[in-house]
Amino acid sequence: MRLAILDGFTVTQNDLTWDSLSALPNLEVDIYERTSREQTIERCQQCEAVLTNKVVLDKTTIEALPNLRYIGVLATGFNVVDTKAAHERGITVTNIPSYSTPSVAQLVFAHLLNVTNNVSHYATENAQGRWARSRDFLWMDTSITELAGKTMAIRGLGNIGAQVAQIAQAFGMRVLAVTQRADLPKGVERANWETALKEADVLSLHCPLTDETREMINQTTLAKMKPSAILINTGRGPLVNEQDVADALNEGRLYAYCADVLSQEPPSETNPLLSAPRCYLTPHIAWASRESRQRLIQIAVDNLKAYINGNPQNIVS
Repeated sequence: MRLAILDGFTVTQNDLTWDSLSALPNLEVDIYERTSREQTIERCQQCEAVLTNKVVLDKTTIEALPNLRYIGVLATGFNVVDTKAAHERGITVTNIPSYSTPSVAQLVFAHLLNVTNNVSHYATENAQGRWARSRDFLWMDTSITELAGKTMAIRGLGNIGAQVAQIAQAFGMRVLAVTQRADLPKGVERANWETALKEADVLSLHCPLTDETREMINQTTLAKMKPSAILINTGRGPLVNEQDVADALNEGRLYAYCADVLSQEPPSETNPLLSAPRCYLTPHIAWASRESRQRLIQIAVDNLKAYINGNPQNIVS
């Protein structure tokens, strides 16, 4: 079997390898750090199997690959693949579920604590000598906020949302969940969307991107939130209307926005969030701890092995 990995660098980042594929018999592997749209068909032409993270395999591409029998998506989300076209061709599509849960939940609180404790601000000021010039043993020019007693609302209580809820409870926060999940973790309160918007001191988004959730954070929903609220998005960029969020920050109607995802990645230089106050953006790294990427590689190899052995797992339906 010939396999092409179309954008392997996004996973390995020079500190991991695909060496575990060598344990699979009769496998010829072509590894590409990055693949452009124009290169995709050529690089996959002779392949029976393809692994992709963000390289799009649309209907036109799939129809141009007569040998293709297996597509492994190197992520949980699989919107980069036209699954309908793949299934019509009898191509098996798999994904990588639940590999990044600890990593993403950790970044949620890295963002939150940075806002409530102003960590990056004080580190920058102290590097410039501000503390050294203080007349007192401490130096402060901002308020610091405790999380205990505050309300965190979570939209989407899958694996990541549930872990965020658990960490929030450890900080002594009240947790509200907007979810269709029947069984809620102990201490988590079910809430409708209107209640979550109204009562949240922190609102964290962990739901999939659908027609219903696209730009669910907008001028109307932002107006229902506390001006002191902190909004966190580690889900999908288009869950928010970025111009409306930037306007709310600029006008003091939202205290802070923390995001690891944007509607366009890398962002356009004209994205209004880049210049908005109290807007803290990280470059889509929530999933990318070394441990998380190592789990991803192992599950990807296990998925391919299971397919080769005739018992495919983690199939995208």
